[in-house]
Amino acid sequence: MKLKGADMFWEVLIKEGVEVVFGLPGGAVINIYDSYPKYKDKVKHVLVRHEQAAVHAADGYARSTGKPGVALVTSGPGGTNTVTGIATAYMDSSPVVVFTGQVPTALIGNDAFQEADIVGITRPCTKHNYLVKSTADLPRIIKEALYIASTGRPGPVLVDMPKDVIVGEAEFVYPESVKRRGYNPNIKGHPAQVKKAVEAMIKAERPLIYAGGGINWSGAFDELKKLAETIHAPVTLTLMGLGAFPGDHPLFIGMLGMHGTYAANMAVTECDLLIAIGARFDDRVTGKVEDFAPDAVKIHIDIDPASISKNVVVDIPIVGDAKVVLNQILDELKKADVDWEKKHRRWLERINYWMREYPLTYERSDQVIKPQMVVETIYDLTQGKAYICTEVGQHQMWAAQFYKHKYPRHFISSGGLGTMGFGFPAAIGVQVAHPDALVIDIAGDGSFQMNLQELATVAQYNLPVKVIIINNGYLGMVRQWQQLFFDRVYSETDISIQPDFVKLAEAYGIRGMRVEKPSELKTALKEAFEYKGAVVVDVRVDREENVLPMVPAGASVRQMILTEPKTDTNGEALKRMRPINFPS
Repeated sequence: MKLKGADMFWEVLIKEGVEVVFGLPGGAVINIYDSYPKYKDKVKHVLVRHEQAAVHAADGYARSTGKPGVALVTSGPGGTNTVTGIATAYMDSSPVVVFTGQVPTALIGNDAFQEADIVGITRPCTKHNYLVKSTADLPRIIKEALYIASTGRPGPVLVDMPKDVIVGEAEFVYPESVKRRGYNPNIKGHPAQVKKAVEAMIKAERPLIYAGGGINWSGAFDELKKLAETIHAPVTLTLMGLGAFPGDHPLFIGMLGMHGTYAANMAVTECDLLIAIGARFDDRVTGKVEDFAPDAVKIHIDIDPASISKNVVVDIPIVGDAKVVLNQILDELKKADVDWEKKHRRWLERINYWMREYPLTYERSDQVIKPQMVVETIYDLTQGKAYICTEVGQHQMWAAQFYKHKYPRHFISSGGLGTMGFGFPAAIGVQVAHPDALVIDIAGDGSFQMNLQELATVAQYNLPVKVIIINNGYLGMVRQWQQLFFDRVYSETDISIQPDFVKLAEAYGIRGMRVEKPSELKTALKEAFEYKGAVVVDVRVDREENVLPMVPAGASVRQMILTEPKTDTNGEALKRMRPINFPS
């Protein structure tokens, strides 16, 4: 059967089980859109208002489902507008496939209208990418792209499709399987390394499990919980790992790193065994590398061999899928005759002491809304059942700290790249994937303005996304650094000149609300969450509240600023301020 490339595109996506495509049409892909009406009953298309948002929405879809997200854009600026979204997915190992149009093959390299070398541009931030050279290759390449994106360590794949490939006709041959020479991800951990890991667990007196986003991608939630409960070890999670272990579990000690809990950072400093699973020892986690878990034997389980010992040298590397390797470890642990609860009782008592003495806290007020109070109230109203998306900044850290993330794949945030403008379009992708769920974008006023044009997408598709803007009139995280380390020189971070977010929402036919008093907060948020459609809630908060604890750049994770520094009128105290090294 002969088909045009445009029809092959939709046929393969449907055969591969793709449910939705986020896209924006243009000249180079107009034939694909011309074919779409024939397939619209089998695959949904969501029209975004900016190509960056298409990739973020596909990313949100992928993170909340574990399945590849798909975006479709045109050539030239359509492709270049996707780069931030692709780099975001790459840093956080998200399986996104981006299809771009391209000028006809004969015109490539001639500076044709809307030509850009998107394959070259995205080579550093994709897991793999393709320039399709013939219509006959299109089915194979699409299937390969989806396979590569979602296997091994997940990541974005780009497929660049010249116009002559799209309009051309060829025999439609759908490959039943994918065979890529040199691409064969190792899934099972080496038995000898697994045995070494279990021997290290048996010897350890102060173990700590440090887990990241790899747990979410492998679906190893039950296995992680079983490991922790079997060996009675505390668990700390990275930002990307939140929700992979229940946030209300007695063994959970919070997020670690720059804005981690005191207990988590002290535990990683004083543990004698660190079990790292699906985490990459990011600099925001480790702080000063030399002081990160200095006395610990380090086990590292990761699907990506290139991630092992890249930032921190480990003692027992295990390359494999987290779910598979954890099951191997659990089987091996059955042979161990150890009273784990008794063995680790003093260690857990010590950690519980740290949690009691140095909890996450803030100075409460009846006069002004504290941003932490907003997040706590959201949790009180949802009990962890909502999908929480965030932009990037102070509000992101408060959402990580003060919301108990109980369920896997329910916390959607940009970690590695720290992309402002991510949360709102990502929430669109999550809402499309879970139409009956409560999806909340906890936003900052700065980040929200980066992709607020997607209010039109929310309105067009009647998506009941709830946007809660923690509005302090600053680029808050930069302002915090300026306060603490640059003598309060608030250079170009005041963004108090901003749109009226209530009127802006109403201009799109969306409900807008404003909250300015602590006494009004819970009632307003409850009303927003119960409302059947989309809502934008502008919450005016304390302008100079800081995210604490905080580990200054370059410091050890045990050197935490726990309380607001007191300043003299001339700022001299801030000039003298140094990280506080709290004793154990």
